[in-house]
Amino acid sequence: MKKFIKVSTLVIGLSIFPLIMFAQNPPHPNGGSGPTGGNTPVGGGAPLDGGLLTLVVLGSAYALKNTIRFKAE
Repeated sequence: MKKFIKVSTLVIGLSIFPLIMFAQNPPHPNGGSGPTGGNTPVGGGAPLDGGLLTLVVLGSAYALKNTIRFKAE
């Protein structure tokens, strides 16, 4: 009976816990100013070219390796 009470208390507590937690709103993409001010693009100014090419090449090599291995079996 004690185990049932402990488990049910834990389940009820973990079920209610997300309801009482509140996250903050994300900051505005232009540094807190209105939608017309600022020069920062939405999503930031992170470059995609260097890492994206590496991921495409590695993904293609992995797919080629698996295709060759699948044909060999």
